[in-house]
Amino acid sequence: MPERPLSEGQKESESAQGETGVAEIADQSAAAEAELKPRRLNMTVEVRDVGPCRKHVRVCIDRSDVDQRLNEKISELVRDAFVPGYRPGKAPRKLVEKRYAKEVADQVKGELLLQSLEQLTDDKRINPIAQPDFDPLAVELPKEGPLVYEFDVEVAPEFELPEYKGLKIKRPVRRITEADVDRFLSDFLRRNGQAVDKNAPAALGDVIVADITFSHQGKEINRSTGVAIRIDPQLAFKDGIIRDFGEKITGVQAGESRILDLVLAQTLSDPDLRGQTIEARFDVRAVKAIQPAEPTPEFLRQFGMESLEDLRAYLRRFREREVELQQRKLARQQVTDYLARTAQWDLPPSLVARQARRTLQKMVLELQSAGVSDDEIRNRLVILQQNAIQETERALKEQFVLQKIAEVEKIEVTDDDVAEEIDRIAEQTGETPRRVRARIEKDDLMESLMGQILERKALDLVLAHAEYEDVEYQPEQQPEVIEEQAVPGATVELPETPEEEEASSSEETASN
Repeated sequence: MPERPLSEGQKESESAQGETGVAEIADQSAAAEAELKPRRLNMTVEVRDVGPCRKHVRVCIDRSDVDQRLNEKISELVRDAFVPGYRPGKAPRKLVEKRYAKEVADQVKGELLLQSLEQLTDDKRINPIAQPDFDPLAVELPKEGPLVYEFDVEVAPEFELPEYKGLKIKRPVRRITEADVDRFLSDFLRRNGQAVDKNAPAALGDVIVADITFSHQGKEINRSTGVAIRIDPQLAFKDGIIRDFGEKITGVQAGESRILDLVLAQTLSDPDLRGQTIEARFDVRAVKAIQPAEPTPEFLRQFGMESLEDLRAYLRRFREREVELQQRKLARQQVTDYLARTAQWDLPPSLVARQARRTLQKMVLELQSAGVSDDEIRNRLVILQQNAIQETERALKEQFVLQKIAEVEKIEVTDDDVAEEIDRIAEQTGETPRRVRARIEKDDLMESLMGQILERKALDLVLAHAEYEDVEYQPEQQPEVIEEQAVPGATVELPETPEEEEASSSEETASN
């Protein structure tokens, strides 16, 4: 027999009952969840400045909380504790307290320390950016009085944001023409051509074969022989750079010598040589011109191209991405320069040193996302490594400013944002998104990636409200990079991350 349709009154009544039932269930769930959470601790917190972005924190947990937690643990133990001569759960409370005093005290201490630190963070009394300088094993649970502990911690800088909307930004613009592509193609074929002897003075784009002698304060510190070097405006070694290389070496002939100034990296393992200017003497054995490669089908297939038009299209896309990257870089630099100037603060040297490697990791991710090739990234990384400390200080200030903008504007990073970024990197590197994600997680770079996305979204908001003035695009000059070192055995060393320090310490302990 078919059911009789409900009247309107019945529908409303049952609907209301259903809504009431759902609300009651929700209230019960919330109540149950609240019961599972530990009661807030009664504690007093003293915070004082002890240096740039560094606080000293003193936490005092009330004795009533200590006693309550001890009583709860003992009561749990009394029900199940095994004490010789008594059945489980039948031993006198005093005996259980005495037998398990140390274990209970350690457990209670650990729980109180953990909860108090979480409560301290939730109350936003401090905004830590690193693990506190704190040894929980050194803290004793007192038999009387409050539980007191102290520590130092690095925190985010405190500053007021200046007005960040309506900024005036210069934007480099460049329309890539066919003539530009012709020039890019000519340069590409030259860079992949063959070197042939040249009986004339060296010019930009030529190759010299030279012995190099490195000296500091009149003393030879290293020597390299038979090094082939393309003459570009700048020459980068693994541990230093000659910024006027092209200007000073142009015109040299076989059998001649030139002495040039080489500036060593700030991150050398030898602190006495960091940033020092030394002499590099080039004794030229030969000068060679570059005979451009022929764009034959065999040559093109080496680069995954089927035709000359494919190569031209690739070069056009690469240069267009380069212009976009430069636009963003210059805009970002102008924004952060302005914000950093108007919001002054000092950063602790320990923080800058610790973050140097992470800064480079983030730069690499940004370049990969922009479609810069691995070879080009390696070339740029040599220069970035040499200026890692200075760049890190700038990047940290930029990071704090953009993160604060993100906080004010309630900007968040979603799972979709991360997936899109991984897809973009995968497209540019030719890997699958799954492989890119696995590599990022394996290298512990997910936090860096999410930070990069958050900062970019904050920057996008600032740029969306900016006023633009178009200026002519000036391409960056990337130096010729060679594998030689000016200082023997002194490779560029960046400070280890805390995870790497811990791994190194574990390996050293194991080897001993």
